Amino acid sequence: MPVPTLRFRIARAALLILPLCVSVVGQDTPSVAANVVPQGTVFLIQLSDRLDTRTVKAGDHFHARLAESLVAANGQSLASGRKITGHVSAVEPGLRTRIILSFEEIETAKGWTPLIATVTGVPGEHALRQIGEEGEIGRQGMSKEQIAEAIVVGAGRGAAEGEKSGGKRGAAAGAGSGAAEGAMAAFASGHDLVLEKGTALEIRLDRNLTVPSR
Repeated sequence: MPVPTLRFRIARAALLILPLCVSVVGQDTPSVAANVVPQGTVFLIQLSDRLDTRTVKAGDHFHARLAESLVAANGQSLASGRKITGHVSAVEPGLRTRIILSFEEIETAKGWTPLIATVTGVPGEHALRQIGEEGEIGRQGMSKEQIAEAIVVGAGRGAAEGEKSGGKRGAAAGAGSGAAEGAMAAFASGHDLVLEKGTALEIRLDRNLTVPSR
């Protein structure tokens, strides 16, 4: 397993400490105002930008939208579609690529307000997973069985193409090169992590979110 870089570990530690600090502050205000969505609420957003670990770097900004309405106790709400801004806190390349996203603000009826939240899941994306409590998103990578299947499929395709041009000798050579290509494709699939535009992210509020009246 690759050793996380110092920058990545610092970013991860910062995101772990933030909810603890928020919790301590929250102890001084036991009652929750009626116009807030409480800390701990989990909801869905959708990315408005494509995030590719081959091109993004720490500090890059991204945009998203609410995928469902958030409703406070007094009935005030933030409707689905409200804009969200954030940035990439860290990117860790390697055999199991990881990325940490941080959120900045969310659009309300009276302007923008801070959004302190953590990614808790990537619904519908079976190749991706949330790692740990700090909100890292990582790539699952291929299993041994899937890698073996990719090699076999690659060998079969290579053999078929080689036989057309060089008979049995060409088939043998094609099978070897096809197997190598299949292995390389399987290996590469564990490196790159792409969050396409429209990808749904499940996030959790780490601080109460105030919903201003219209």
